[in-house]
Amino acid sequence: MRLFDKFKKKAGYGKQKTEKNQSKVQAFKNAEPRKDLTVAELQQAQSTKAGDKKEVKKAVKKDDTKRSYKVLLRPMVTEKGTYLASENKYLFEVDKQTNKLEIKKAINAVYGVWPVGINIVRLPGKKVRHGKVRGRTADRKKAIVTLKKGESINVYEGV
Repeated sequence: MRLFDKFKKKAGYGKQKTEKNQSKVQAFKNAEPRKDLTVAELQQAQSTKAGDKKEVKKAVKKDDTKRSYKVLLRPMVTEKGTYLASENKYLFEVDKQTNKLEIKKAINAVYGVWPVGINIVRLPGKKVRHGKVRGRTADRKKAIVTLKKGESINVYEGV
């Protein structure tokens, strides 16, 4: 047992926390709660300096508008979609890798409206045949965007 006691003393086992460690713990406890950010916002915030907050906000807004057209692929004009439009719900086909927060920001960037709720449905591809050739259609992701009463989106422009 004495052999292990010597190793423990050399490695510093059993020492109390130093002031440096205690200050780190206090800083962690006093930190602000984490905000939900997209990947683009996190990369932008890390790449810029802490003093350049105004530049970060401007750059993020430009990236949001560019990204929003990649997130929202197309509005789905279907029978069900037109029925849901009367209930302030709109259907969009979205990129397969997006989440609800990114869809919400994209709707705000493109249409200038904040959604109340977003439901996401993943649609698997179907098996198809063209003569002897068999295949499969692509997987899709559909978002049902709910707006407040009185707000609307002009989805049918140019259709």
